[in-house]
Amino acid sequence: MKGSASGRTSRPDQHRTAPPRGLVGFQVTKQHRRFVEFADAVRRHRYIGACYGAPGLGKTLSARTYAAADDWDRWATDRYTRGTTLPGSLLASRTLLYTPHVNVTARRLHLEVDIQTYALGADINRALDPDCHPDFDDDALTPSRTELLIVDEADRLKTSALEALRDFFDRSDIGLILIGMPGFDRQLARYPQLYSRIGFAHQYRPLDAEDIPTVLAHYWQQLGHPYDNNDPNHVEAANSVTRITGGNFRLIERLMTQTARVIEINNLDRITPSAVHAARQMLVVGTT
Repeated sequence: MKGSASGRTSRPDQHRTAPPRGLVGFQVTKQHRRFVEFADAVRRHRYIGACYGAPGLGKTLSARTYAAADDWDRWATDRYTRGTTLPGSLLASRTLLYTPHVNVTARRLHLEVDIQTYALGADINRALDPDCHPDFDDDALTPSRTELLIVDEADRLKTSALEALRDFFDRSDIGLILIGMPGFDRQLARYPQLYSRIGFAHQYRPLDAEDIPTVLAHYWQQLGHPYDNNDPNHVEAANSVTRITGGNFRLIERLMTQTARVIEINNLDRITPSAVHAARQMLVVGTT
């Protein structure tokens, strides 16, 4: 690990991102499986990958799931507690998810990424070899085991910060995924040195049609109204949700939250198309 000495004494939990709030837990969809294939390729070949897509489709949720970010958040807090062990999910993923602040400087970004990738790699080394002491041994003898760095919302980084990431990538044996909004891939083309290192690009799309009934069934179950595909009212309500949201995860969650409110206010015993449309009137649908 080519990290600075200051990275050895700073706590890696200084820059954690709270997990997104959701009505139900994460659901594996075809789009998530495609993201996993993309991330595996970047991690295996140690390339830079660009992932882009509209807001609310589940890019961050997929990245957090792949990197076991929830487990990292808990571990970063408890790692100094006696008797704790590295979660198996982090040992398997060997991936760090990093979300920069809006006004982060290039120097700050490079320092935080260096500290956190080193911390995860050192923890993996300790888990694999209890006699290993990466904080004291020579770097050449205890290389970092972190294999992939995912930078969320990378499209808002300034040129100097992107150059800092490129420099970090060049000096580290690690894959790098940059996640951004639509057009992010074209934005990166303005930086030839960075763009020339991109080996994979992945467009994150809305939910596939075959995934929507399964996703809705999870939400409806959470609301206490199991989805019945033989009930014409349920089918029509599901079709209404699909038309309104266009397969956008975030809009589906917001619409279901408002639908639950409509059902409670009106003392309904089921989800109906009229309840969905009433919820739609209270929902801001547009830029998500």
